[in-house]
Amino acid sequence: MFQRVMAVVRKPLSRLPGQRPDLLVFLPAVALMLYWWGGERYLVLMAFASPLLLLASQTVRPGKPKYSDTHHITLSGGHSRTHIIEKLDQALVAANAAASSTACFVVCIDDEDRLSTRYGRAAEAAILTQCSDRIRGALRQMDTLVRLDSGGFAVCLDAKRRLDIETVLTISSRFQEALSAAISLNAARIYITASVGFCLSAKSPKQTGEALLDAAQLAADAALRSGPSAIRSFDGEMITARDRSEALRTEMEAALNNGEVRAYFQPQVSTETGAISGFEALARWHHPERGVIAPGEFLPIIEDNDLSDRLGEVMLYQALFAMKQWDKEGFQIPCVAVNFSSGELRNPLLVSKLKWELDRFDLEPKRLCVEILENVVAATENDIVVSNISGLAALGCGIDLDDFGTGHASITSIRRFAIRRIKVDRSFVTRIDKDPSQQKMVAAILSMAEQLGLATLAEGVETVGEHTTLAQLGCSDVQGYSIAKPMPFDATTAWIAEYRKNRPPQIQIKHRAR
Repeated sequence: MFQRVMAVVRKPLSRLPGQRPDLLVFLPAVALMLYWWGGERYLVLMAFASPLLLLASQTVRPGKPKYSDTHHITLSGGHSRTHIIEKLDQALVAANAAASSTACFVVCIDDEDRLSTRYGRAAEAAILTQCSDRIRGALRQMDTLVRLDSGGFAVCLDAKRRLDIETVLTISSRFQEALSAAISLNAARIYITASVGFCLSAKSPKQTGEALLDAAQLAADAALRSGPSAIRSFDGEMITARDRSEALRTEMEAALNNGEVRAYFQPQVSTETGAISGFEALARWHHPERGVIAPGEFLPIIEDNDLSDRLGEVMLYQALFAMKQWDKEGFQIPCVAVNFSSGELRNPLLVSKLKWELDRFDLEPKRLCVEILENVVAATENDIVVSNISGLAALGCGIDLDDFGTGHASITSIRRFAIRRIKVDRSFVTRIDKDPSQQKMVAAILSMAEQLGLATLAEGVETVGEHTTLAQLGCSDVQGYSIAKPMPFDATTAWIAEYRKNRPPQIQIKHRAR
């Protein structure tokens, strides 16, 4: 009878989550005392009362979190970095004491900065919350997860034996897999990708939590540049690259402010008349030690360091200044083209700023041509970008679709953004006079443009044969080395005068080839 009663007592107690076992050892003694005082009746009463009393004691105790304190998630607040550094410091101490290892991961959502503009702030917060839950589900209870204020999620692995590169690569892939499933939000299914950077404690520049976190962030930055869905391990060269990038940023900012970055102008001419139809403004860096640097070398620095707006301001001012000076010389150049980056197009004040600059120089909007890359038009879902392109067209500026044929812009996109002219990419122009397949491709593009009522301009025209073939195919304007290389503003007036004086005869075309 006694054993049967004790089984009844112990069964519910064993199900109490978090109950301390030292309290249970007194139950047999208490049961004997009750049996001695009151017999089986008291013992049965205890069997029913003791679970209720113990449950009550659990209720009045301070509540325990679902996850232990080491498994922490912070979605906002200024202490997330401090918290993860403390956990990393603790993990490093524990790892060194137990001859084990730890690691830090930084998980970044690809294009996270566009979540807000694409879906709204509330939706962005909901998406990030779901992301944090999924990453947390891929971790052990003793690992730490925080949301970094600078963007992304940081993970500290608790000290673990035999933690090697294969293991952390597997963990990184687990994070990406957890985030790859569709996120349901207001009846919509949203898919995201993530890039991951990590650093093993043995590879950390210093054995401190801050150094380990900084190393993982550098690896994450490298992964984002290589992404989407990239994984990168920290390498010591990343510190050198970061220092070099910071030095270049400082140098680039100074160059933009002291006039080292200058507009070079490349003419565009009509295939119908041979007249100058405009100029394109192209950036060149006059480095005090290295001489003139082409944009292919410094534009990545501009983009990586958020200097696109500043470069745009410099180029716009110099382009409008050149236009005004040509007017004073009596040349009457129809328009000047300026490239606008996707970063500039996300500026909600772009249209009003552009209107102010045109008024400042007393120029009609139609004399400014805004060049936009085809991949920007094809990929944009940003309401601000759409509004800006529409606003510039409504203002009267010409909209040119640059590098046409290399992206995926649809006819709907071309009509949606009121494109005035498409620029045929130079990859289609090279050897067009000798390659029939090139001719067929360009002929198809030009035919489409004609049907849509769009003007066309071929860039990268380097030979007279390419120029002639494009004219025969019906391309309205051409630009390239066969006409002139980009030149500083001071050289443009002499070139314009010389070209008009010795303008080649109009190319005689009996019929347009198709």
